Amino acid sequence: MNREVTLPLIVDDRGTLQVAAADVSKLLRTLGARWLRLVEADEGGLDEDTVAALTIELAKLADRIDVACIAHSSGE
Repeated sequence: MNREVTLPLIVDDRGTLQVAAADVSKLLRTLGARWLRLVEADEGGLDEDTVAALTIELAKLADRIDVACIAHSSGE
């Protein structure tokens, strides 16, 4: 699965970004980690394979956000 994802950004009426990319990537990683803890604790009735796959995809998306931000800040 290699699909491009476009994330809308939350900006104010002056175009100022209201949500930092670092916060978004941290949220994605935190969500995956929380799901994994629920599976490990056998809570929530979550399917282990599905949670693992989703967590990996969330981490990949977070990585892409981080890389894009690094490239942007370095002028690439």
